[in-house]
Amino acid sequence: MLEQLQAVEDKYLELESLISDPEVLCQVEKWQRYSKEHAALAPVVEKFREYKQVVKSISDDKALFDEPLEDDFRKLVEAELAELKQRKQQLDQELPVLLLPKDPNDDKNVIVEIRGGVGGEEAALFAGDLFRMYTRYAEKQGWRVELIDSNQTELGGFKEVSFSIDGYGAYSKLKYESGTHRVQRVPATESAGRIHTSAVTVAVLPEAEEVEVAIRPEDLRIDTYCAHGAGGQYVNRTETAIRITHLPTGIVVQCQDEKSQLKNKEQAMRVLRARIYERAQQQQQQAIAADRKSQVGSGDRSERIRTYNFPQGRVTDHRIGLTLHKLEAVLNGEIEELLNALITADQAAKMKQVK
Repeated sequence: MLEQLQAVEDKYLELESLISDPEVLCQVEKWQRYSKEHAALAPVVEKFREYKQVVKSISDDKALFDEPLEDDFRKLVEAELAELKQRKQQLDQELPVLLLPKDPNDDKNVIVEIRGGVGGEEAALFAGDLFRMYTRYAEKQGWRVELIDSNQTELGGFKEVSFSIDGYGAYSKLKYESGTHRVQRVPATESAGRIHTSAVTVAVLPEAEEVEVAIRPEDLRIDTYCAHGAGGQYVNRTETAIRITHLPTGIVVQCQDEKSQLKNKEQAMRVLRARIYERAQQQQQQAIAADRKSQVGSGDRSERIRTYNFPQGRVTDHRIGLTLHKLEAVLNGEIEELLNALITADQAAKMKQVK
């Protein structure tokens, strides 16, 4: 491991030299690429340098015991040595995780798609609950949320809703949310007080840049239509809504929430790029199925990942067997504990595979 870390630091120093080279500074694309690589290695190098300093300090403190020491000073050295050893143990656990292969999409913004499944109106209402949960979480992170498209019901739920979340590392946190979310509660429309089980599917897509997904204009069929609101009423009679069909893949996206046809088209193209990018990734991942099995959740929307039980006030993530009795807080956007547990479990699974 130490050899790997030293190689990372050597690469970091090489990149540091390159990004300050006058010749490279004149080549914008190359400078940006080197700067990005340099920034990505910085957290590993910082921890490795701390590790080397801690090891040196432990060695220096141990050497002091070869000399006659006064009692008070000896106690100080012993206390410092105990702290250093404890920090070294922590770093011994943290460093291997930093060496794990990084998901190239982790730093990207995301597009989230939520669709009501089994349960009719109750599923649509829960889709609305999840939409609020993710938007509140994003706001707590200082991320920007933008609605792309929605199909709202008369009771305030969503048959489907898609939105973007722009913020550094959004995908690294939210990628574990793809799958089927199950809710157990007494619907507002249930007079007999019986608990119903409904389901909602969530897809979290890393947003693809134009350079990553080449879309030819001749491969698109673009239709315009009048936007509709809940219950089928017209929002307006101008054809501002956009539906785009990607002919080679058959992927269809639509957007109607913006008042401008041009803006709706831009938003629809964002979703289309993300979906095409996701499909290409899935095809690649089929070739490395063993790697997918080692991870926490495959991102498959048909996989039941979590249950929200209202009568018991609990949330259970089935992939890692974690249950939290704080349903209200979770639905208010406090999902950091869930996400951190999923990240830790995923890293542990990958560590086993590396070993």
